[in-house]
Amino acid sequence: MNSATVRNLLVRGMLAGLAAGVLALLVAYFLGEPYVDRAIGFEEAHAHEHETELVSRGLQSTAGLATGVLIYGVAFGGIAALAFCFALGRVGRFGPRATALLLSGCALFAVYVVPFLKYPANPPAAGNADTIGKRTTLYFLMMVLSVLLAIAVTLLGKRLAPKLGNWYATVVAVAAFVLVIGLAYAFLPVVNEVPEHFPAAVLWRFRLSALAIQVTLWTGFGLAFGELAERVLNPRPARSATPSAVTAVGSRP
Repeated sequence: MNSATVRNLLVRGMLAGLAAGVLALLVAYFLGEPYVDRAIGFEEAHAHEHETELVSRGLQSTAGLATGVLIYGVAFGGIAALAFCFALGRVGRFGPRATALLLSGCALFAVYVVPFLKYPANPPAAGNADTIGKRTTLYFLMMVLSVLLAIAVTLLGKRLAPKLGNWYATVVAVAAFVLVIGLAYAFLPVVNEVPEHFPAAVLWRFRLSALAIQVTLWTGFGLAFGELAERVLNPRPARSATPSAVTAVGSRP
């Protein structure tokens, strides 16, 4: 794959990430924001002092939300496009569409689902503001570990495939991933700062909406980028003129 093709795929990856970001933005606004408002209402009802907002809630839930989600989509779309350029033809005999969907599914699992199961998303008022740095560090540590381990077990599976066959090599690779992630879950600190009387339904539905946002983002990216990559790597041949048209043109004086 030459540099021009990589550049074209990078641009299309960012465009696909932008399109997927728009879909994720709609999910975040209509599914996630109502529970953020309920969590803020709980916080205000139990706060002894009311702090002055530097940015209004209306701006946070519209322009702020859109900026964050769209930038996230474009950035990860570009990174995923570069990963696609490396993975195409190296992870199996898959075409561009299938490779894009496979890559998106693996990214969703490694980048979000695995860290989410250990350190799930919390709405406002469900965490201690003094420990946000620690919680952020632990989350990103879990994410980096998951991504690096996913790459490592993929290489392990490819190396074992000639000896064990694809099926058993895949089983060994998945077992290794589960074992190491399980150890990480066991040894990394547990974070549970949800207030005692915080509504369980709000917490649960907020976390489901956070998961839905990521599923929408990565599924939308996989479908959109797969189609764009297919057109770049396997362009359709131009349709030739029909025989009747050729005969008509040739019969003119």
